[in-house]
Amino acid sequence: MSESRRHFIKKSAGIALATPIAVNVWGTNNSWIGANDRVRIGVVGIRGMGFSHIRNYSQLENVEVAALCDVDENLFAERVKWLEDNGKPKPKLYKDIRDLLDEKDIDAISVATPNHWHALAGIWAAQAGKHSTLEKPGTHNVFEGRQLINASERYNVLIQHHAERRSDPGFKSAIEFLHKGGLGEVYMAKGLCYKWRESIGSYPDGPMKTGEKFALTVGSNKYVKPFTEEYLSKVDYNLWQGPAQVRPFNRNRFHYNWHWHWDYGNGDLGNQGAHQMDIARWGLGVKHPTVISSLGGHYMFDDAQETPNSQVCNFEYLTNEGGGDKKKMLQFEVRHWISNHEGGIGEGDSNNIGNLFYGSKGYMVIDLGGNWKTFMGKDREPGPVGGGRGNMFQNFADSIRSNDKSKLEGSIEEGHYSCSLMHLANISYRLGQRLHFDPEKEIFPKKDEANALLTREYRHPFVVPKIN
Repeated sequence: MSESRRHFIKKSAGIALATPIAVNVWGTNNSWIGANDRVRIGVVGIRGMGFSHIRNYSQLENVEVAALCDVDENLFAERVKWLEDNGKPKPKLYKDIRDLLDEKDIDAISVATPNHWHALAGIWAAQAGKHSTLEKPGTHNVFEGRQLINASERYNVLIQHHAERRSDPGFKSAIEFLHKGGLGEVYMAKGLCYKWRESIGSYPDGPMKTGEKFALTVGSNKYVKPFTEEYLSKVDYNLWQGPAQVRPFNRNRFHYNWHWHWDYGNGDLGNQGAHQMDIARWGLGVKHPTVISSLGGHYMFDDAQETPNSQVCNFEYLTNEGGGDKKKMLQFEVRHWISNHEGGIGEGDSNNIGNLFYGSKGYMVIDLGGNWKTFMGKDREPGPVGGGRGNMFQNFADSIRSNDKSKLEGSIEEGHYSCSLMHLANISYRLGQRLHFDPEKEIFPKKDEANALLTREYRHPFVVPKIN
């Protein structure tokens, strides 16, 4: 264990009882300097979405996947083989992110862990003088978003919220059309996440027996291996739990199904819905809401899921523009089963995922891929259309080379405002209350029970620090 790592652990153990971190625990941050502009990335969390990160970085010129980090060592051989089969150098392998961050030759990390690890990984990277991009949602609660913003400023590093639709020409042209008044006064945005989700079932704690199978496919992953004692012997489950409180291993709180448990995920608001919430807020041109209301439940299934599988959210924003009440409204809806194809989105598929915007001159429909069309006037005549896909992985690499935060598509500031929507909605849902929010102070006035859910009780040494 390196001296910087020892120093880090010592500092981390006292964070919750002491003052905020006052130093860069890995040393002084330097501006990025790469040999021949090569960007060396460490991918943290290499399973489903992490494997996508590996593939995408490997396609970029002068970008190297130089390290892989995962608490599940069962994954390493397959990922290394894929890189070598595609003519890429063999990466260094790490189980503990703290060891990876001790590696001086790594310029940045790309984080695709479960949600409860995103913010801590980004802050630790900042303290190590490394840039980071954090899979959506970049935070597990509201408190973490503000700390990531502060960490980016304090340690002078780039932190990107990896909401990749921010890089797509289709979405960018749609938002530009809205902001230039193409629909007139845009008074309401709606996000749709009607995504078919099977029951996750219920299972006892502990490893699976040899030969035992899952009763159902876990999420969308059809290649899940049985979690036998042999398999789990190569998993550091303590590291996997990280900031969360210790609980026994359960297959329903591990690969993919962690999304449906409050300790690790945020339900489908924070899974698929994170993208469409970001687009809805982006199109409205707003930050924090002032009023939040969310209702829903876990319908049909009697299983281990904690988060709702159907949920309706409403957010109200006060503005200085527009007529009447000078307000804007954002609606978001999650459905898990049979549904219509609202706005014609997703026809021919079991899912209906996208956005709608309503203005004084017409309305806009945007599908999952960023293809948009408008319908204008009382007769809903077809209007302007657009589309196109981009590459946020390329944007992250280019922003590192220029060391310019302004070039980041999907800044952590924008990520904080969008992620907070799902957190605020889930707080309203969990308390069963319509809530008023102070956008400047980022608190619920005179609502101690709600304010307690803006953060969490962190487990040492995996504590997200308050950074001023």
